Amino acid sequence: MIRYAKPRDIDEALALLGEAPWKIIAGGTDFYPALGSRPVLENVLDINALKTLRGFCETDAHFIIGARTTWTDVIRQNLPPAFDMLKQVALEVGSPQIQNVATIAGNLCNASPAADGVPALLALDAEVELRSQAGQRLMALDAFILGNRKTALQPDEMVTAIRIPRKVLSGTSAFRKLGARRYLVISIAMVAARLVTDPEGRITDASVSVGSCSAVAQRLRQLEATLIGLRTPGEINRAIGSDPLAPLTPIDDVRGSAGYRLAAARELVRRTVRDALGLAEAEAAA
Repeated sequence: MIRYAKPRDIDEALALLGEAPWKIIAGGTDFYPALGSRPVLENVLDINALKTLRGFCETDAHFIIGARTTWTDVIRQNLPPAFDMLKQVALEVGSPQIQNVATIAGNLCNASPAADGVPALLALDAEVELRSQAGQRLMALDAFILGNRKTALQPDEMVTAIRIPRKVLSGTSAFRKLGARRYLVISIAMVAARLVTDPEGRITDASVSVGSCSAVAQRLRQLEATLIGLRTPGEINRAIGSDPLAPLTPIDDVRGSAGYRLAAARELVRRTVRDALGLAEAEAAA
């Protein structure tokens, strides 16, 4: 018999997860469309009564985002400039109606190669907080998402929070997404970038991530290292233009060819880095 449960606290939710397999839902914006006209054939664990899993808090070491936090919550929250890219992501996640209910953790657990939230959270060195009756474990986001629709989440676990190290809360950031139309679209390529500069304008820290160009969104760590110490738009453009963009592995599909995706990703990286640095188009082209 298919079961539905709406636990009142985390302990009750974890106890249920320890008993049998469950499909965890919050916003349900991926779960219900995927059903189509089919009936629900798995146990459903509705976590919307778990109020402690929604919102933001800070510790000495981390900025913590609860798993049930919605994209509208992200838009409305007063966050440091390093989070600007995440706010821009939030505005791209479907319509306002979707943003009101879709959760940041749900976006990660769905593990789509085109999941909008992943590049920005990768660029923030995010880690995922997982809980079961056995206890809590923390996992870097790039280790949590294993592939297309695959994560390291165990059947008796749930994601309870996303943790951002305080050390990456400096600098400025930006996000860009390319799709077949302006809104309500699955991306062809997307880029998130966070940059820190010194008083003379030299880049001292860089995080650049690309999504929709491999089975899992990827940090461009070679490019990040190359950007350190650069200051002028010309230097930055040349670095981006000559970088191999490893480890991207774009594919051909109905939204674009592999070659187009790679070229689009390079241009998006250039524009997103420009945005994060606050450069005008004319300056960036110099």
